[in-house]
Amino acid sequence: MSRRCELTGKGPMSGNNVSHAKNRTRRRFLPNLQDVTLISDVLGRSFRLRISSAALRTVDHRGGFDAFLLKAKDAELSSEALKIKKEVVKASA
Repeated sequence: MSRRCELTGKGPMSGNNVSHAKNRTRRRFLPNLQDVTLISDVLGRSFRLRISSAALRTVDHRGGFDAFLLKAKDAELSSEALKIKKEVVKASA
């Protein structure tokens, strides 16, 4: 399972641990990923996704899972999320 958000594409970043003596060692900053179940109102189904906490707040802000998918760019979405988006677009049309 990759450490990448399925909705926003957010992944690990790299940086430095900096000690008091200013010694620098490389480290990784991992996204805060959560396993959540999101419900699509248009399709009447639920979907299990691994998304970041920031993406979960964005889903709420945009008015639900369906609204988020309709506004999201295809390049950011995972292959599973793209399939869900195509189903939502087809059902809402």
